[in-house]
Amino acid sequence: MGDRFQVIVDLDAGEADARRLAGRVLEWLVAEGVVLAERTRCVPGQPLGHPPGPHWERAVTDDWDLAPSDGLAVHTRRTGFTSGADMPGAAHCPHCAAPAPLDDPDDPDAPDGATAWRRFSTAMQTWHDTGAATVDCPACATAVPVQDWTWDEAPVALGHLGFEFWNWPDLTDGFRARLTALLDGHRTAYVWGRF
Repeated sequence: MGDRFQVIVDLDAGEADARRLAGRVLEWLVAEGVVLAERTRCVPGQPLGHPPGPHWERAVTDDWDLAPSDGLAVHTRRTGFTSGADMPGAAHCPHCAAPAPLDDPDDPDAPDGATAWRRFSTAMQTWHDTGAATVDCPACATAVPVQDWTWDEAPVALGHLGFEFWNWPDLTDGFRARLTALLDGHRTAYVWGRF
């Protein structure tokens, strides 16, 4: 079955304000009783995280069978968040909304899709290493920052700030909206998946 995660990613926070905003959100989550302030070994793949608090149910839908079995990891550095093994079929330009099909990057018979996937994966790696990278839109020729593209089929988000809930019931739209309201009007993405 694997481990399940849900991430709320701030798409606009930069390095300078990621820790400040993370502190604001964490303070609210602790005050609401959604998570505990102390950090423990409660997050898969991370040394420490925030375990569920006494009122964790304030964050999730009513149709849950089990309490969260793991905690919250707060990421405050450049991170690429994906849904897991699945990758998107296309990226969409934020300027003209045209799709850039990505196809299977390992398929030697799909040179256009493979080329598009290589352009995006190279830009993502450059963004991760340096904090800036663009991909030219094949439709409108605009050089678009890689973190501004949107994705279909499988969510992908690049950001300096992410709140990653491991093995929790589904987060409600209302909870996600309240958390987002603490992020200075920034755009957010909701990424979910399994490992």
